[in-house]
Amino acid sequence: MAFSDPEKTNVRRYCGYPAYGNSAGGNMGWRFYQAYGALEYRMNNLSPAEEAVVRGQLQSLAFLESGVPASADNLDTDQAAIWKRNPDEPWHRIRLFGHQRRQLCQFFGIEPGPGLGDGSVRLVV
Repeated sequence: MAFSDPEKTNVRRYCGYPAYGNSAGGNMGWRFYQAYGALEYRMNNLSPAEEAVVRGQLQSLAFLESGVPASADNLDTDQAAIWKRNPDEPWHRIRLFGHQRRQLCQFFGIEPGPGLGDGSVRLVV
């Protein structure tokens, strides 16, 4: 079964690619990113087993994405009884979320989009 539009939107978003929009006259989209074109092609031509893998990854990513803001709920409390806050938890969640997003790109065989990058630091001089 082919991906729905919301699923395709989430795949693009999680892979770090910009929104395509509904206008063919824009200057963004698959025509300007070789990897974006490969992503669009693969999304439309996966086997049913591969689609199942991607749908599982989308569910995991949605869960991880919702956990990032949830980890900020306890930033005002360092300790309560025997419970002690992990001050690095938000950063760990963000790193795990980014790693899973890169795993999705790897499954599709594309480079992470400009909104995700490859996880390294780049300095422009």
